[in-house]
Amino acid sequence: MGSRRWQGHGGRPGGTRMSNEKRPYKGGHGKPGHAGNGKPGHSGKPGNGKFSQGNSNQGGGQGYGQGEGGAKRKRRRRSGSGAGVNEQNRQQNQNQRSQNQRSQGRPQKWDDNSRGDKKRFENRGENRNDSRAESRTGRRFDGLTSVERAARRAKTAHDDTKRGGGGTSQRNKSGHERNRRSMSAREFSAAAPSARSRTADTARATVFEVLRSVAESDAYANLVLPKAIRSHRLDHRDAGFATELTYGTLRHQGTYDAILRHCVDRPLEKVGTTTLIVLRMGVHQLLNMRVPAHAALNQSVSLAREKIGAGPASFINAVLRRVSERTPEEWYELIIKDAKDDTERMALLASHPAWIVRSMRQALVAHGRPASEIEQLLEADNLAPVVNLVALPGLGSLDEAREQGAVDGELVEGSALYTSGDLARLESVREGTVRAQDAGSQLVARALAAAPLDGTDTAWLDLCAGPGGKAALLGALGIQRGASLVANEAAPHRAQLVESSMRPLPEDSYTVLTGDGRQIRETLRKNASDLPESIEPGQLFDRVMVDVPCSGLGALRRRPEARWRKSPRDIAELLPLQRQLLDAAIEATRPGGVIAYVTCSPHAAETQNIVAEVLESGAVSLLDSAAALREVALHTEGANGEPVSVLAGEKDPGHTPEIKVKKGAPVVKASENPTTAQLWPHVHGTDAMFLALLRKN
Repeated sequence: MGSRRWQGHGGRPGGTRMSNEKRPYKGGHGKPGHAGNGKPGHSGKPGNGKFSQGNSNQGGGQGYGQGEGGAKRKRRRRSGSGAGVNEQNRQQNQNQRSQNQRSQGRPQKWDDNSRGDKKRFENRGENRNDSRAESRTGRRFDGLTSVERAARRAKTAHDDTKRGGGGTSQRNKSGHERNRRSMSAREFSAAAPSARSRTADTARATVFEVLRSVAESDAYANLVLPKAIRSHRLDHRDAGFATELTYGTLRHQGTYDAILRHCVDRPLEKVGTTTLIVLRMGVHQLLNMRVPAHAALNQSVSLAREKIGAGPASFINAVLRRVSERTPEEWYELIIKDAKDDTERMALLASHPAWIVRSMRQALVAHGRPASEIEQLLEADNLAPVVNLVALPGLGSLDEAREQGAVDGELVEGSALYTSGDLARLESVREGTVRAQDAGSQLVARALAAAPLDGTDTAWLDLCAGPGGKAALLGALGIQRGASLVANEAAPHRAQLVESSMRPLPEDSYTVLTGDGRQIRETLRKNASDLPESIEPGQLFDRVMVDVPCSGLGALRRRPEARWRKSPRDIAELLPLQRQLLDAAIEATRPGGVIAYVTCSPHAAETQNIVAEVLESGAVSLLDSAAALREVALHTEGANGEPVSVLAGEKDPGHTPEIKVKKGAPVVKASENPTTAQLWPHVHGTDAMFLALLRKN
């Protein structure tokens, strides 16, 4: 340890170590003066041995403080070493320091090469720097190597981060304290004990990246999140935490924004996107997750400091502290006070835009269910869907999934419910013979394949096949019937997804085309040489699936961000496209063939209204779509021992629409009970899939 810096005149402070005989205790080198004339010491006490007289060889001279008892000042400046060192006092000070070390439980450091007794070792100055460094850092000798000690500190820091705790010690990645150099005011503010925090944990940082992509790039969380989890190599526990935080933040965004408006002194529109993301994440942890308040606050601030900056981090800290002052119930009571009507109240509490609440209420009535179910429907939209697995018929098996804890599905044959974590662990999933698919999607594909049909049944078409889940299931079912499938998709990147999804099927059983579904006949003509052998150029199809682009209001639990992106105008723009695609599907179907008109939206304009329009043309007639779903659904044993469909009774998805036929059009009754079918999240536990089976007249 270098000697202390005394205030001399004109030179640099002395920094060399004193000899053992002239060792300074409270004194030190005088600041060397010009030509070796040091300024007299202002605060030295004459003759008390408190300051030692030592040589300072730096700065151009020997600066000796005289220790003459200069005038006492309120602000004392020590400018030299005191005169006359008392050897007895020096020895007493040495003994006192040794005694203090023993009382603190710090073992003496022994040099293996030294000889002599303990007193001789204590008089040596060789280890003085090490012992004083330990005193400054508060660390004691523990018998560990530096590597072992660093590993222990790193593990402790990792465990603290896992627990969501905070810490004030600034250490580097090896566990050592950082160098406390001089810092600017900004740096000091960021490193101050009250503002210190470790780097944000990986799980929350992953969620932040996903939500930022959703907000700024219109990405879908269900596509981005799995890739982010794999990229950051999150373990099972952290992956589950990240999944809940991502989807929960998106689902409850409307409610959280209403709460934040009571805590922020500016319109939320003026809060930066990234800042708002961290705020929403923090609110979800505080109100809807089992995360301690202090951990939610500390980790949110750490995340903001790392990803955004110190200023936004302070703002986020203040806002989230206000949020933490109330319980969820207290916040809900507060935000609905200003609700204008029941629709707005439900919109705030269930976190749906008001226009969607109104549309869903109307959809319930249009499909034959009571409007009073609206609250149950909205609540179901905010529940995480269970992962449904499907094994491609004749190609895949669910045995491996069952060994990993999967249980048989509740609605459809050949499906299973999987809650055991990452699907990529299953070899059958990696091979593609087993995949995740909502039970509603499985039901509508199976219903088309099982619909009664007269005549040939070898050519099947999926007009809007992307991303390929229903197409793969249809293709596998078709192989069992001796049929081939043409899967068409307009968007090239989605066509690639279809190709990937169809890969487990035999190559000669399907063809993937890229083209506008409205011009499917032209696309087929241009690609005639690529069609399966069983389908001749110009041939019409026996079964056609047309899963049209829609608002996606039936899949809000799976794609919660969609509720904040859509508007009534989007639906109005989609309606002409939906009708044109249905007309193209009818044109591509042979007389007597079956068309499945499918949407993942229950909105009346996209479902019942479109079907009513096409029925009025007389080109097609409506089959009993609900009966087809009941037939392919699982059956249980009834009261009389007869098999009963799980979609019977209160879960019956059928509804008979009012069918009007234009004057002069042929009246064709394709079914004794023509119905459309609508599945619901709150009734069937599926996405709100709509199905209308139509037969070409």
